[in-house]
Amino acid sequence: MSKLTLYCLPYSGASAMVYSRWRRSLPEWIHVQPVELPGRGARLGEPLQTDMNELARQLASELLPRLESPYALFGHSLGALLAFEVAHALRDLQAESPLALFASGTSGPTRREDYEKDYSEPKSDEELVAELRELDGTSEEILANEELMSLTLPILRSDFLMCGRYQYRKRPRLELPIHVLGGKKDKSSMEQLLSWQNETATGFSLDMLAGGHFFIHEHEGRVLKLVRNNLSVHMRRVSSHFAVAAEG
Repeated sequence: MSKLTLYCLPYSGASAMVYSRWRRSLPEWIHVQPVELPGRGARLGEPLQTDMNELARQLASELLPRLESPYALFGHSLGALLAFEVAHALRDLQAESPLALFASGTSGPTRREDYEKDYSEPKSDEELVAELRELDGTSEEILANEELMSLTLPILRSDFLMCGRYQYRKRPRLELPIHVLGGKKDKSSMEQLLSWQNETATGFSLDMLAGGHFFIHEHEGRVLKLVRNNLSVHMRRVSSHFAVAAEG
């Protein structure tokens, strides 16, 4: 099977390297490419961003010269919304469309009422730590590490602002399938997750997994199986298309 590049965007407060272990777990034909955001990881010296659309345009411009086709986008939480905006920004740049967009762990872009209410103003360190406890994805040992928290909390604060201040813009639907993954104990409602289907003109799926907001780690094997199976279908479709074109 031909190779596919899966560009992965991180959730709030995280480096894209949270996806690095996926390289060992997915088949060789899927090349996992974490997309690092400014202000963290290898881009630690760059300023943090709080404007989703501006950041999406920046990332699309950076990706465009090195886009490997075929490719797909994956994002969890903040990363899902950002991947959606990157897909639109790439279309504006007349790039070839991704084979698919995987939107994991967050409400559709028209159903951000909870985020606008809870994240539109900067949170204090105490509020951020409380939020991390509620999301249940950070150990108490890490939360108690002042040095680590001093690096993490400014990133988390700007990422929450980016989510809270996001403004949806109505545009033509994306010409790519959107695969949504949700946690059964996460706070996004079924209606909020289903609203993603309004953003695609070609196909939609929703899979609910056990666990809370960080089900992508709690049930990583199940997540990767869904990603692999969906991409396998899309790759067969592409191969079939080229085979028919060659015969013609």
